[in-house]
Amino acid sequence: MHTGPLRRRGIALGITVIAGALALSACNAKTTTPGKKSALDTIKKNGKLVIATDASYAPNEFKQNGQVVGFDIDLGSAIAKKLGVQAEFQDVKFDNILPALQSKKYDISLSSFTDNKQREQSFDFVTYFSAGTGLMVKAGNPLKLSPDDLSLCGKKIAVEKGTTQEDELTPKSSAKPDAGARVDKCKQGGKPAPVKVSLDDQNAANLALGNGRADAVLADSPVASYAAKESNGKFVIAGKAYDTAPYGIAIPKNENELRDAIQKAVKDLITDGTYKQLTDKWGISDGGITDPKVNGAAG
Repeated sequence: MHTGPLRRRGIALGITVIAGALALSACNAKTTTPGKKSALDTIKKNGKLVIATDASYAPNEFKQNGQVVGFDIDLGSAIAKKLGVQAEFQDVKFDNILPALQSKKYDISLSSFTDNKQREQSFDFVTYFSAGTGLMVKAGNPLKLSPDDLSLCGKKIAVEKGTTQEDELTPKSSAKPDAGARVDKCKQGGKPAPVKVSLDDQNAANLALGNGRADAVLADSPVASYAAKESNGKFVIAGKAYDTAPYGIAIPKNENELRDAIQKAVKDLITDGTYKQLTDKWGISDGGITDPKVNGAAG
């Protein structure tokens, strides 16, 4: 997941630029003013909630027979219904979503984003799921890889760009002070750092494992488990998931009315049983939550 996993999808590329831009324009930042319509007003007037997602992350968001489907898609549709509007999903490359959301191109994003402190500087999040990072390897685990020891050191590890898993394999820097956990672990053990194989989407990362370009894949635990299940026995999960963290629905800052309405919608979906029906449908009930929070990043 992918500071935590997950698309968990992790700290998306460009977030530092966004944060800097916000700081420079802070004197001009405004909350909704009297006479000015809020985002929620506009959404209700238009009759639709425009949701950005990167449809390459099964079972959360992916394409099936040309249609975007998945847990996040079903949840987003249910949220929109609670708001009295229709959901409209836009398929967007993952590391382009937050910059576009910042510019108000989309209303919100449901795309397996990890809610973490760095992101909360630029966006608000409503938590809706809990996920960790999973390690996927070839059947039989011929290289005897494990997430718990130094066996990944020096190995080629495929990850999706912009995820927390990519951060885990990226050396620390001033821009990414919380990165490099796996790199540091190997260094402290006197081993070479893992070889990061960063790819545009999760499908490409899975393919890299299949064709030998990578020795393993690190991805959000529900995503890795689903990919292994759908691989016809080619892939398996090694060890247990780690670094559990919340997924959050990303919402532009200062849209408090929209944020609070979405939090209420998720709470209502949990209360009326819809949420559990959806986690059961997609086989991810282990990560279900009971109390959605605004900006609920740990630490």
